[in-house]
Amino acid sequence: MTKKILIMAGGTGGHIMPGLAVADTLKKRGWQVKWLGNPARMEGRLVPAQHIELLPMTFSGLRGKGIGAMLRLPFTLLSACLDARKAIKMAQPDVVLGMGGYVSFPGALMAKLSGIPIVVHEQNAVAGTANKMIAQFATKILTGFPDVLPKAETVGNPVRQDLLHMALPDQRYAQRQGPLRILVVGGSLGAMALNTLVPEAIALIPEAQRPSIKHQAGEQHLAILQQNYQKVGVQAECVAFIDNMAEALSQADLLICRAGAMTVAEVAATGVAALFVPLPHAIDDHQTVNARWLSQQQAAFSQAQKDLNAQQLSDFLQTLNREQLVQVAQRARNMAYTQATEDIANACESVIKG
Repeated sequence: MTKKILIMAGGTGGHIMPGLAVADTLKKRGWQVKWLGNPARMEGRLVPAQHIELLPMTFSGLRGKGIGAMLRLPFTLLSACLDARKAIKMAQPDVVLGMGGYVSFPGALMAKLSGIPIVVHEQNAVAGTANKMIAQFATKILTGFPDVLPKAETVGNPVRQDLLHMALPDQRYAQRQGPLRILVVGGSLGAMALNTLVPEAIALIPEAQRPSIKHQAGEQHLAILQQNYQKVGVQAECVAFIDNMAEALSQADLLICRAGAMTVAEVAATGVAALFVPLPHAIDDHQTVNARWLSQQQAAFSQAQKDLNAQQLSDFLQTLNREQLVQVAQRARNMAYTQATEDIANACESVIKG
């Protein structure tokens, strides 16, 4: 008999992408997969593209939305619960999987009332509001980082398989000569602070000693980024998007990036030295805590954006060498959770009665 799952995740790629990885694994095992989410948000585009039916919920997050949203909470939550109940009736799941975001709590609550097992996975090193509440009554609690929720099993975060099959850091770094290769990744929207800071920092390095730079900035910031490098006389490869991230990471000596949960997991899985500049306004400052998991073990570098200027970054980059970076990369690789996708899928199988 075909096993059925309803995955609940929405709002950001950090919730959706790991959910899609688990969905793909379960589909290969013969499961029927449906998804609970808001068609108007990111999941409305990404989920149907993977040939997964999206069951609609119009609920969206409340944090940071102001007093008006809080006053409307009883009504919006009731509406969301009704949407979730309808989705559960349609999907008839054997288990629900909450991957975080605003849709997870109403969906998990209705699953609990329907007697359906609940697996919850928290990606970040600081649990989100929805997952904290779901963890109070979930059947099984999984986390991407250690010591996040009580009674949780740490399994890591799902990463793309091509990253896991890459050559080990000592093999990759040993093949290189010449200037250090730095990859700057700002994400799908681009990190504006990095787009200004990095060109200024590289310009302060004597030209003969400068690293080679590949800088991803997002479509809307690409022209400004190119101007930033041209203004200070620095040559750099500026791109809007990186289609083959595995290849880009495999060629980098140092990655400069934010510290979202999936980024940190990919850094570890790849085994690449990284300088994390956590997003300063992330909820509960969770990116700083994400980065700390590696940086406290000398498996990455981390610096708060408010404490980093062009001169400091330039000085830091000039202290680095390939021998040092390969050691950092190897420590990161040793900390990677390489079976996260399979472990989450196995957890979903394990909670089904009979």
